[in-house]
Amino acid sequence: MASTTTPEQAPATKWKIVGPGLVVAATGVGAADLVATLIAGQKFGYTLLWCVVVGCVMKIVLVEGAGRYSLATGKTIFEGWRSLGAWTTWYFAPYIVIWGFVYGAAAMAGTGLALQGLAGGLSTTWLGILSGVLGLLLVWTGRYGIFEKVLAALVGIMFVTMVGAALLTLPNLGELLTGLAPRIPEDGLVNTLALAGGVGGTITLAAYGYWLREKGWNTPEFMRVMRIDNTVAYIVTGIFVLATLVVGAELLYSTSVAIESGDQGLVDLGVVLQDRYGQWAGKLFLLGFWAAAMSSLVGVWNGVSLMFADFMRHMTNGPADDARAGGRWYRAYILWLTFPPMIMMFLGKPVWLILAYGVLGAFFMPFLAVTLLWLLNTDRTPAEWRNKLHSNVLMVLCALAFVALCVNEVRKAVQPD
Repeated sequence: MASTTTPEQAPATKWKIVGPGLVVAATGVGAADLVATLIAGQKFGYTLLWCVVVGCVMKIVLVEGAGRYSLATGKTIFEGWRSLGAWTTWYFAPYIVIWGFVYGAAAMAGTGLALQGLAGGLSTTWLGILSGVLGLLLVWTGRYGIFEKVLAALVGIMFVTMVGAALLTLPNLGELLTGLAPRIPEDGLVNTLALAGGVGGTITLAAYGYWLREKGWNTPEFMRVMRIDNTVAYIVTGIFVLATLVVGAELLYSTSVAIESGDQGLVDLGVVLQDRYGQWAGKLFLLGFWAAAMSSLVGVWNGVSLMFADFMRHMTNGPADDARAGGRWYRAYILWLTFPPMIMMFLGKPVWLILAYGVLGAFFMPFLAVTLLWLLNTDRTPAEWRNKLHSNVLMVLCALAFVALCVNEVRKAVQPD
């Protein structure tokens, strides 16, 4: 059930207004984002530090737009997309089905790898499966209050462990500050775009409006609270990603140590920390790795299931309760995220499915940026809450950046190296 928080109650304590934003940011920063940031630090040192700042601003702009549309209109983002034409449904329907299947396997594999490195025991596959089932149990009832507290605890672990690892490496503050000057290293354009684009989420950004609704923030009176919530969350995320870049720059770039791509790179880094500072440092880092992977898993199990429930409710003309947490479509998608992907963990990933996942996924961020521009500049949004000039400029820049990333990702998917 949604909270009955009122606008007067929400700002009473400053920490109480930080909720859905922290959820969307934590869900968006998973193991893959950590590896991309570490590799950027490994390759370029602090040169791309400014991209972390740019990436946070991009996500603040897009998430604020999604939240503003939901609060101003009382409609979900999927209802907004439907108003733009049937083409949005033709894209979204296969995307959310294929994305869920592949992501479910990737999320469970990531959490399993972290637990295997942290504690050993069972295989990565079985530890991942247990993580997926735990995620299902945590979100099955759809109680937002419990879900938000779990995510907040995981964010706390992520933040303390990664910032602790960064402080442990004693960063060179002079070099760190030079990284704030925008520079694109030679052959580094793709890394630059990927780092900026990877600070905190893909489809989960669009889930923000659903989490606002579950929190009980569902009218324009919550607009200011939503903006504070969103900004604080991405500042926290930015510090977290910055700490990851520092670790990559100090431990890997300065010593010419290379790590593998993929989730295995985080286990490699745990070994580097253990060798330099002792077993406790490696274990502490792996705990942060697990928290990042688990927060993404739990966040997706809840947020994207809410999006799917809303989608199916409109496709079937079902009752309003079908679109809420705990409803039949919500639970159906949680099951889809948890059990069918286990097949991929045992049998491997079929090439055609990974190709479709890569291509459809590459289009999502440009799709979100362009549709938000459309929704927030037309009569689909009340005039008072439409985009101002600065919002349009920033959203257009976001759209261009994500289109460039999309072209590169599609090229890699269709013509792998």
